[in-house]
Amino acid sequence: MPAGSGSSLRRAALRVAAGVAVLFGAATVASGANVLFGSGAAAAGDYVPFVVWFNFIAGFFYVAAGFGLWRGRRWAAWLALALAVLTALAFAAFGWHVLAGGAFEARTVAAMTLRTLVWTAIAALACFGSIFHFQKDLP
Repeated sequence: MPAGSGSSLRRAALRVAAGVAVLFGAATVASGANVLFGSGAAAAGDYVPFVVWFNFIAGFFYVAAGFGLWRGRRWAAWLALALAVLTALAFAAFGWHVLAGGAFEARTVAAMTLRTLVWTAIAALACFGSIFHFQKDLP
């Protein structure tokens, strides 16, 4: 492997993860806004308000993490890790809601599973694969 190719591969992987984070965040904000403030509530069925609010707010942080990862900032790796943990906790709270007999849509289970897996993968890539290779954060 030529010198520097590991660094190039790492940077390319982070760029892909950053792009996924930004697109995922923008889609999350748009869909959450549609349910919370638009005409999407009826189509959403038995949505769980705290899950929609969590995802809507988290969507802005997804975008921020994506831009930070693109620029190779250490804080973005920590933000990605926090998003993975918080998403898993929101998913657990949703599970508690379901076990307590609360109304829900089955697609929420799939969506939260996807969100948890995506952010766990992004955080793992950012934290374990690249955190020590990021540029120094700006003062």
